[in-house]
Amino acid sequence: MSKVLIHGAGYGANCWERLLPHLDGEVLAVDLPGRGARRDVDLADVTLSGCAAAVHADMLERDLRDVVLVGHSMAGVTVPRVVKLAPERIRHIVLVSAVVPADGTSVLDSIDPEVRAAVEAAIAGGIYAQTREVGRMMLCNDLDEEQSTWALDNVVDDAAALLAEPVDLSGYAMGVPTTYIRLDRDATVPADVQELAQSRAGASAIHLDAGHMVMISRPSELAAILNGLDRPA
Repeated sequence: MSKVLIHGAGYGANCWERLLPHLDGEVLAVDLPGRGARRDVDLADVTLSGCAAAVHADMLERDLRDVVLVGHSMAGVTVPRVVKLAPERIRHIVLVSAVVPADGTSVLDSIDPEVRAAVEAAIAGGIYAQTREVGRMMLCNDLDEEQSTWALDNVVDDAAALLAEPVDLSGYAMGVPTTYIRLDRDATVPADVQELAQSRAGASAIHLDAGHMVMISRPSELAAILNGLDRPA
């Protein structure tokens, strides 16, 4: 199997950097439009369909098959669109504390009111620009100082429109086995929101005692789960 990693809001593909050495097989970490290798795209023009198309294009370029499609955080609304574009290439979906709003609603509709207030306060001119103070509160509760600095140094601006665009969850109903990794110390996506997301995605659950940036705080434990999907039961 190959693994395709999709980052969440406010990050690029490099957020997976500390996880990559622990993963088996071929791995692709995708930059969604407007960041990293795709910085030439104006954030104001980014849509969920555009995000899915970027992932699909990278998969086709490397002709990846038998894919474990991994989505962190807000990637939960990109993943089902990718599945619809290439269901024959995807063997398993893994959602890492991913946001999965009710079909036809938006990410902002589904998040905890306190977190939503912090997110909305960080939006201006169509750009979601997370402050270091808010990032430390939401992302770093289980990180040490070095890890926190690294996590905060790598935060980038994002497209505010992605937070308000209605989601299409039909890809989750296409029969691809799905695992939801519940992060029990997550300060960004609370336990009740994770539980609803797991249900909407039709996923089984695995729990990890970690905060939102588990790929930084617990990379070997996260990798063990992902690598385990390559092996016979």
